[in-house]
Amino acid sequence: MNRNYQLVILALVSVFILSTAYAQYKDIGPRFGVYGGAALGQNESEESPPCLFGRVSLGLPISNHFEAELALGLGSIRGDDYRTALVPFDLQLRFAPLSSTSFIPYVLAGAEMMNYSVEKIPAQTRTNFKAQDWTFGVPVGAGIEVRLTEQIYLDLQGAEHFTFTDYLNPVVEYQDEQDDSYATALAGFRFPIDQGNQDKDKDGLTSKQEKELGTNPKNPDTDGDGLNDGDEYLKYHTDPLKVDTDGDGLSDYDEVMTHHTDPLKADTDSDGLNDGQEVLQHKTDPLKADTDADGLNDGQEVNTYHTNPLKADTDSDGLKDGDEVLKYKTDPLKIDTDGGTINDGVEVDRGTNPLDPGDDIPKAAAPVIGAKIVLEGIVFKTGSSQILPESEEPLNQSLQTLTENPDIAVEIGGYTDNVGSKASNLKLSQARAESVMKWLIDHEIAKERLTAKGFGPDNPVASNDTPEGRQQNRRIEFVRTK
Repeated sequence: MNRNYQLVILALVSVFILSTAYAQYKDIGPRFGVYGGAALGQNESEESPPCLFGRVSLGLPISNHFEAELALGLGSIRGDDYRTALVPFDLQLRFAPLSSTSFIPYVLAGAEMMNYSVEKIPAQTRTNFKAQDWTFGVPVGAGIEVRLTEQIYLDLQGAEHFTFTDYLNPVVEYQDEQDDSYATALAGFRFPIDQGNQDKDKDGLTSKQEKELGTNPKNPDTDGDGLNDGDEYLKYHTDPLKVDTDGDGLSDYDEVMTHHTDPLKADTDSDGLNDGQEVLQHKTDPLKADTDADGLNDGQEVNTYHTNPLKADTDSDGLKDGDEVLKYKTDPLKIDTDGGTINDGVEVDRGTNPLDPGDDIPKAAAPVIGAKIVLEGIVFKTGSSQILPESEEPLNQSLQTLTENPDIAVEIGGYTDNVGSKASNLKLSQARAESVMKWLIDHEIAKERLTAKGFGPDNPVASNDTPEGRQQNRRIEFVRTK
């Protein structure tokens, strides 16, 4: 018994110290096996020729590395003067430390309960000999599986079966007091029972489902869009064979994970632009029908009115594009629809008709080079460069002049009265001139056409001794420089 226990312990220790590289029992699933081969009796008899041995088994995966196998065997062992029939029932644990697509080497160890029957009994047998009985045993061994097809595996194995009886071989041999054992060498075929329920690529779909869908059971992301096949089919209901299920120019992954759009609907916000056009071409929000909140949806702006879907007031006339189109019937691409002298926003504020040039003030002629034009009516917050709302009309007149005369350039001069220090007045006049220049730039007058300069109390146009005179001296002047 001591030698038997040592061999068993050695086999079990070997199982746990081997490398744990990837094996595939879980992927293969439960299997039915049929084996044939030979059994060879051990111990007392000097002559022990091989005998036929057969086995059927059911393998159940525990993990990718371990498989439990239930089996029923049938065979015999014999010598010159005895023959014993064996019917073992065993539970074996296989450990596959290494594998490839085609080969799975393994070691095995387990426990068996066996019925034996000595059919040929020698003249001299052991004391208290039992010709038929049950005994227990421990099989240990090794083997290799070879995948022939998806449905067929060739299994070659050898094992030593250590029993707990000395009656399998009833020959008396006093020099050997150990329990009997027998060896088996088997070849067999193993067949997956239900390969359709396997999920080889771990994508959440069984092989059967993948076959029905036409996806690749060995690739978790068949279309390479970044979503695995199971998520596409079961969670998002997208097509795992198409990178872009709805054909909108965005991959299913980008729609789900990045933009949060509907991968089954080409135009998530129903604005007339598909999601890909919005994200990649127009930079609009595919989740908002009206990105700039001007009253026109993005599709109308791009396809019908040709306005800017990212700018609520495309022509910078003070009216939103939606108001121009739907309410005032003005042209959202023209700052002054009727071609008069006042832009549409100012006309609406004044109560004049933005479609009738007859109620506009006469057009301002372009100033001659060097000529000074005082912009009367531009009012700032006291002691500040903040332009007050009542300055809108004279500013729009200057904007009109610059818009209709794109070749001219002007210097914007800021002036103050003489109240306060000259240094503070120079600083204030410069800030006010720059405020006017910024207003014009914001209304799409090129910065290169404008300069700003503060003159403080210099060059008064009236006496600073009276309130009226000081008011006249606090002014903005345009001087044409080109």
